[in-house]
Amino acid sequence: MWFEKPEATHVRDSLRQYRSLSRLATYSQFIHHRRLFRGVYGGLGVRCVEWVTARWSERIRLLHETSQERAVMGKGITGLDRTQLSCLVEMVLGDTEISLAPRILGPLAAVRATLMYLRTNTSQEAIAEIMGVSQPTISRAISVVTRIIARVLGPVLATVEEVPHGGVHIIDGTLLPCWSWKDRTDLWSGKHKRTGLSLQVLVSPAGRLRWASDPLPGATHDTKAITTSGLLEEIDPSCCIADKGYIGTGVLTPYKKPPNSELTKAQKQANKSLNEIRYVVERTIAHIKSWKILAHDYRRPLHTFKEAITATLALYAYTNP
Repeated sequence: MWFEKPEATHVRDSLRQYRSLSRLATYSQFIHHRRLFRGVYGGLGVRCVEWVTARWSERIRLLHETSQERAVMGKGITGLDRTQLSCLVEMVLGDTEISLAPRILGPLAAVRATLMYLRTNTSQEAIAEIMGVSQPTISRAISVVTRIIARVLGPVLATVEEVPHGGVHIIDGTLLPCWSWKDRTDLWSGKHKRTGLSLQVLVSPAGRLRWASDPLPGATHDTKAITTSGLLEEIDPSCCIADKGYIGTGVLTPYKKPPNSELTKAQKQANKSLNEIRYVVERTIAHIKSWKILAHDYRRPLHTFKEAITATLALYAYTNP
């Protein structure tokens, strides 16, 4: 037997055996020996077992909470691994505006809640349930931390002047959807048949994000959007590849089928070759939209959408250097 029965039942001996019992490595070992302990020490043994049971219940609760915390901090939910998350929290702590975040959450929890919102675009009520706070608390945390992330990570996004002048670039536009606002008819995109903001994206042939434009109303055509950005004034347009929506801007585009005619075999082959290069920008946009705040309708006030876009693009660049 793993312990010896004493000559007489004594509190000190019982507690000695209790300490041995509480040091058992696993809960299953404790369950196995609990009945033996009760039988040997009688009523006092029952009380000691209840004491140890309470200790194990607390240990199991803490392990469960730790597992939940690890799940919340997982890269699939926050978009960042532990090292990236730690570095981001340090940068956020260095910003004075973090003092405006709800104190009940703390900086780490506020950053995690914001990342969960940007990554999954889930409801604030659901995040509040996970974090154990109220929805208004999550809303305030998202507002504050999103602004901070856009500010501290903003420098990782290249400006027009910082775009490399040499090499090949691939350009494409995408719509970032949002709710329909009665006084903002310019958000409606006839191409996509929904409301949102238009974003121009420039990538390398390897698919690395090199530049992203300021978002414009969804009704803005790609030609106007890329011309307004000033990008084509900084780089050689002939080094850029784009789709047919950019015809007339000087960039390299596929041949357009003439009316009442067909493309020649050489033109079809040229279009195929361009499309085999151009697909990388569509893949990059799909990866950017893995941050679901940019893939599904944005539900917060419209004036906060641009800073959310900046923060999300910065997070994408931060996690894909």
